[in-house]
Amino acid sequence: MERLELLGLPLDPVDMQEALERIEGFLRGEGTHQVVTLNPEIAVRAQEDEALRRAILEAELVTPDGVGILWAVRRLRGVALRERVTGVDLTLALFRRFPGIRAYLLGGRPGVAERAAQEARRLGAEVVGFHHGYFQEEEGVVEDIRQKAPELLLVGMGERQEVFIHRHKPHLGARVAMGVGGTLDVLAGEAQRPPAWAQRLGLEWLLRVGLDPKRWRRAPRLFRFAYLVLREKG
Repeated sequence: MERLELLGLPLDPVDMQEALERIEGFLRGEGTHQVVTLNPEIAVRAQEDEALRRAILEAELVTPDGVGILWAVRRLRGVALRERVTGVDLTLALFRRFPGIRAYLLGGRPGVAERAAQEARRLGAEVVGFHHGYFQEEEGVVEDIRQKAPELLLVGMGERQEVFIHRHKPHLGARVAMGVGGTLDVLAGEAQRPPAWAQRLGLEWLLRVGLDPKRWRRAPRLFRFAYLVLREKG
């Protein structure tokens, strides 16, 4: 299926299997391919952040991350997507699909990426490097990634991640670079995923927001997303 448009942003209507097949093609190709897992919060920020919007527009793969995205696509485009393709699920699926994949982990507080690397190795990845996300000087980090030449670069730097990848895309030396949000925290054991029933029902985001006071300030973006979708529908 061809790309869809959602609130002025591209979206590839892929399920997990199709996303993995697309990424397999990227791994065989040349250059760096950016993967964005689009959730409602990112979609709202991109309405006002031109650098983020450009990063999404020029990404080689944009997956539907979140039940809100599935709802919006069904309401605005009349398309029923089969499933969410989230950053953490896609990361784990990549480790399973491509055992021995050369990966670089970037993000989190000091120590998080290192512990995440240990878990990634346990899951079958060959971790060639890692670095925390609390840095100001980007050139040295980019150079380290380039020298390590990973097949897969996982960037968990919150609101900075998509723009960081896009800005340095020509110099990263990775086949695939993907923003993964809190995935490194999950791998490191710093954060627990909601129960499987919540994931199946698409309520993962609700539990995360409700149980983590640090996320409460982000909740208005979810309501803003719903408003934008309903306004466009008229």
